[in-house]
Amino acid sequence: MSQPSPLPMPTPRQLFSNSSHFFAFGFGSGFAPKAPGTAGTLAAIPVYWLISDLSLPLYLLWLLVTFALGVYWCDKSSRALGVHDHPGIVWDEMVGYWLTMVLAPPGWYWMLAGFVLFRLFDIAKPWPISLADRKVSGGFGIMIDDVLAAVYAWLALQLLIWLLL
Repeated sequence: MSQPSPLPMPTPRQLFSNSSHFFAFGFGSGFAPKAPGTAGTLAAIPVYWLISDLSLPLYLLWLLVTFALGVYWCDKSSRALGVHDHPGIVWDEMVGYWLTMVLAPPGWYWMLAGFVLFRLFDIAKPWPISLADRKVSGGFGIMIDDVLAAVYAWLALQLLIWLLL
């Protein structure tokens, strides 16, 4: 019985010379040999730390722009690699984490709670996340299931905040 061939990966040179690969692969975090989605979410945390003080309108604009760019970058990168939703494409996890953290209070424990909740919903993919993951293709399809996971994670985080503060 033969082993399946490994998924194509951009070379480090392609990663740094092609902006779609660079962003779609989460600044290189998508190269993680194990759990690239978790690595991509971890890579989102320092960016979150930098943007967390933005006003709510600017933060929401950041999300809208990074989502739209993510649709483009993830679509372009996945087409170039010939693999829909390649595991190394993690920009969707990054935007998902940032969405989870909307209106989160400051503090490392809230960043950790958001991380855990987002990963939980992104991995478990409860309905309708699983449906979107199977039925929606292209860059939008890559992004939308993580946005839906982030909505679930955001609701859970807001409930946790409400219960504890």
